[in-house]
Amino acid sequence: MLDAYDAFTHQIAALHAPEVAELHLTLAQLKTLYLVAAVGPVPMGALARQLGTALSTTSGGVDRLVQLELLERVEDPEDRRQVLVRATPSAIGRLEEMRELSHGRMRELLMHLPTLTDVEAVERAIRLLGDASRAMAEEARP
Repeated sequence: MLDAYDAFTHQIAALHAPEVAELHLTLAQLKTLYLVAAVGPVPMGALARQLGTALSTTSGGVDRLVQLELLERVEDPEDRRQVLVRATPSAIGRLEEMRELSHGRMRELLMHLPTLTDVEAVERAIRLLGDASRAMAEEARP
């Protein structure tokens, strides 16, 4: 099962490689961007913990994304001493373009399945995995 998953994710990554390369971001920067866009405005310390990196490393990566106008630092309205990091509208737009690209690739991929039953089996599997991931997230909450 895991071998099949690895092969699938490798092939999907290869399909996206040209578009991801056009972003001119490192994988660490891309991960930071996706995370900030997903969780919303986040304090730098919390971002570093979620990324599993040192605060100085995270801050340097954020600096580069701020220079590229993909992230911005803003004052925390609840604690003016605290700085939050959030995605810019430009970043949200670029991530939305990547999402649309993913949807397009998935539609193309599904068109290569031989039967509607196969497409329905993939949909069911994705829904089951989604349910399992939500259950894992619930279990991980304190």
